[in-house]
Amino acid sequence: MSTRTDLEAMVGSGEQVLWRGTPLKKCFIFESIFNPMLPFAILWAAIDIGFIVVSSKSSSQFGGDNNVGIFLLFFFAIHLMPVWMYLGGVLLSFRRYKNTAYIITDKGIYVSGGTFTYNCRMKPFTELSNVNIHRGIFDQMFNVGDVVLSSQNSVVYAGRAVGSGNSLTITDIAEYQEVFSLVKQLQTDIYSDTMYPNDLRPEENHGYQTKYKGRM
Repeated sequence: MSTRTDLEAMVGSGEQVLWRGTPLKKCFIFESIFNPMLPFAILWAAIDIGFIVVSSKSSSQFGGDNNVGIFLLFFFAIHLMPVWMYLGGVLLSFRRYKNTAYIITDKGIYVSGGTFTYNCRMKPFTELSNVNIHRGIFDQMFNVGDVVLSSQNSVVYAGRAVGSGNSLTITDIAEYQEVFSLVKQLQTDIYSDTMYPNDLRPEENHGYQTKYKGRM
């Protein structure tokens, strides 16, 4: 069973799928490559390579020693761990992309993702308090954007909702404006339909499209 089918299986039989999509692959991979770890990894690699070159020249001048060479090889292989971690993150971004998908229904938002594990999450509209658009450098370059969905206890940092664990981000999609408008409208309609006082409801409630007006 594919990862896309797993996410689809979470949607209830009574729910209507209004939008589904995946991130733009080019933007997703570019953001994984050019992340804040890149300058640190380059600097770390440059310093270690410099030490390796200097150590090799010094060892050659003094006749060389195989044991010293083997020790230096293992030492720098371990010391370059931040570089290996960065490269590993870039390579694994292809797997994260494969696992990432989004579905919006008339009840809530479904998001799948993960690298070593595959996770699916669902967030009802009644639990959302803020809907925002974020566009980073690569988002603007590839004409995509992120829709950040957060709850009251969430903190948005660098276009990602963090904090309470009750937040979601729909990343790198071309239809970011349409998705933002759709989510905002559904959030408003469903919240009104759920929270509006019963004694102020109209006699006939036709669902989320109802226009509520206060009465004196």
